Amino acid sequence: METAIEALAAGYGPEEAAMRAYLREGGRRAQALGNRGPLRFTADGKVHPDILDAYWRCGFYVFEGVLGPEELADIEADLKDILDRLPAERGSPVDAKGRPAVGADNQAPTLFWSKPLGDPFGGTALANGRHPVRMFEPTPDRDAPREVVYLILGSLQFSEAALRVYGHPQLLAVAAAVNGDDFVPFTEALFIKEPGRGASVAWHQDGVTHWDSPDWDQGAHGFNFMAQL
Repeated sequence: METAIEALAAGYGPEEAAMRAYLREGGRRAQALGNRGPLRFTADGKVHPDILDAYWRCGFYVFEGVLGPEELADIEADLKDILDRLPAERGSPVDAKGRPAVGADNQAPTLFWSKPLGDPFGGTALANGRHPVRMFEPTPDRDAPREVVYLILGSLQFSEAALRVYGHPQLLAVAAAVNGDDFVPFTEALFIKEPGRGASVAWHQDGVTHWDSPDWDQGAHGFNFMAQL
C-alpha cells in the first residue's frame, strides 16, 4: 500500500505530506470496515450472507482474488494493445504508427480526452452535473502530452478479455443477489490513469436514483463492478 500512497501523493507540491497522511488514515479505516475478502458462497450456491450484509452496511465490498493471474494478464495485454492503437491526437483517424485508430470512426461517444492530471467533469454540467466539485489538478511534467485518453466507453468491442470478465459467472451471481435474477447489465468502461497523466474522476453518484419511487427497494439501484490493474 505504501508504494501506491507515494505514487498518489506525488505531484501535490506543498500538500504532498498532507495527502500521504490522508491516504494512510483512509487505508487504516478501510481495512477496519470488515467489507473485504474472497467471494464466498453457501452450500446451495448463494452468495454468502455475510458479504451481502457488509455490502448493505457499507455500500461497497472489496473482493479479493476473484480474477486469477491469467485473467489479469489477459486484461492487461488487451489494455496495452488498446493504448497502442489510440488516435495519435484528438480527431486523428490513425494511431501513432499510422494504423486505423481504435474508436476513431465510432458514432457513439467512445473516447474521452483530458489534459494530463485534469478533471474534465468536476464542477461542470457534464453528465447531468453529477460531479459537483472539481478535484485538485496537479501540474503535469513538461514532457507530458497535451491531451490523453482517460475514458473509453463501449470497451467490450475492443477486448475479448474484458468481455469474459463481463460474463464472469461468479460476478453475475453477485449481481443477481443484489438486484434480483432479472437484472440487466447495461454499460462498461475503461478508466485509464497512467502515472503522471491520468485524469481525475471527481466524487459523484452514478445513474438516476429512485429514492422517491412508491415501490422503492434498496436493491433497485444499479451498482458497479470495478477491476483494478
